[in-house]
Amino acid sequence: MAEIEGGGGGNKKGGKPHGKKLSTRVDFTPMVDLGFLLITFFMLTTSLNKPKTMELNMPVKGDEIDKTAVKVSQTVTVLLTGNNQILYYFSDPVTLDPMTPQITDYSAGGIRPMLLRENRKRVPKIDSIQVYKDLFRISKISESDMKANISRLKADPEGLIVIIKADDNAKFNNVVDILDEMLICNIGRYAIVDISEPEKELIKNSATLLEAATKNK
Repeated sequence: MAEIEGGGGGNKKGGKPHGKKLSTRVDFTPMVDLGFLLITFFMLTTSLNKPKTMELNMPVKGDEIDKTAVKVSQTVTVLLTGNNQILYYFSDPVTLDPMTPQITDYSAGGIRPMLLRENRKRVPKIDSIQVYKDLFRISKISESDMKANISRLKADPEGLIVIIKADDNAKFNNVVDILDEMLICNIGRYAIVDISEPEKELIKNSATLLEAATKNK
């Protein structure tokens, strides 16, 4: 608000009378109030960025470990190696030895088709975990319903079980990529465990195949 103040002027002794000098002073107090109102408005109406988390299953440490038996035919072991390559294998149901390992990568045509195929083979009418998360995000279902459906999918006793192991040459983003594939392929049960010495030897023995696969890219 602008105010006009009078000042100066008057009659000088023996001189002519002069008009009063006017000075203008701008009061910014209302602008400060308006600024705080705008800040409050935007704070209340703007949605803050929510931190994104990634679900991660790790083996239990301690004396009490869940010893729930699983079928060998349900389990696939995924070895993360160097050069963005993946070595995976199924175990023989009788001897438990690794069967012929296969080499692939993280592309859409790599590990994903195998995971989708093997999971659908065991659970033909499988739902999508991501679908329930999307429904919750657009407020179509409640958070409790979303968690209940996700828990139901993860607890399916017939679903594929993926054991993820990384060797010293694997990169951090390789672990992130394979966890993304777990979500995309609706793998409810998976875990990251330490790689064993026989599996390191398996990777070394397959090094020639890995190099050939890399050159063909």
